[in-house]
Amino acid sequence: MYSRFGKVFYFFSVLVFLLALLYIYAALPEQIGFRLDNQGGILRDFEKNSFFYGLAFGFLLLNLVTLYTPKTLETKTNQKLHRLFPVGDPFRDYLLAWFYSFGGWVNFSLALSALYIHAINNQEELSAASYNLWFLLMPIVLFVWVGGLFVLLFKKFKATQVG
Repeated sequence: MYSRFGKVFYFFSVLVFLLALLYIYAALPEQIGFRLDNQGGILRDFEKNSFFYGLAFGFLLLNLVTLYTPKTLETKTNQKLHRLFPVGDPFRDYLLAWFYSFGGWVNFSLALSALYIHAINNQEELSAASYNLWFLLMPIVLFVWVGGLFVLLFKKFKATQVG
């Protein structure tokens, strides 16, 4: 049950990232700045296509790494993981939900980074300082999410020892 919510969250985050990527690609100038000095001038820049393809490659790589474990658990290709989290085990559903939702948060973080680059290069539309709260919130949420994995695994190992 929970894993389905995690999958919906994950696929929603993929759509948000793709829409953000396509939106900023259309709105960015040919030379993109990604580092500002104290006066707001651009210190480093690179080509628009390099940014687009680099971000798309990073997105694919991070999604492959994040989704490898739940996919091997669902398809039963990882026998050790399948023995630890068999079908019907409530912790299996929690673990799958955790991985899919973690992938969703990673995708939302990438979309936020892409929109921040857009804000740096289009200061007249949106100030880059308006992302400060989100840049504080995203690492905190990711840290809490990783803490949740350790709590989940601790409860599973405790239940395994008792049963």
